[in-house]
Amino acid sequence: MTKQTMHSEDLVKLAIAALEEIKAQDITTIDVRDKTSITDFMVIASGTSSRHVKSLVDNVLEKTKEQGVRPIGSEGLDSGEWALLDLGDIVVHVMLPTARQFYDLERLWQGAEQSRAQHGAEGE
Repeated sequence: MTKQTMHSEDLVKLAIAALEEIKAQDITTIDVRDKTSITDFMVIASGTSSRHVKSLVDNVLEKTKEQGVRPIGSEGLDSGEWALLDLGDIVVHVMLPTARQFYDLERLWQGAEQSRAQHGAEGE
């Protein structure tokens, strides 16, 4: 089994790049290091359809595996409404906008530092 060798911040950058590559929307990173011991960062993004949600998570999975990072687990890859990829130091959530609005993870973690990815997918 390959040991994860990437730092949390580098893994976040890799995940964001993989999400941006296939046009994820509204990418937000939440630093939860001071809030929980479960993970360091959460990356949340929206997809435009169930197929897009799955494609986004698949791309993150492919790019992280190329760097020797193996996921601890994943959930929801078949439903397409909300997919989760647990990479240990970061957890990637990709959701349809309706699910994202309903669960509102950003509000749940509102005390943690949050930042939005700056990318060119806006206004297409």
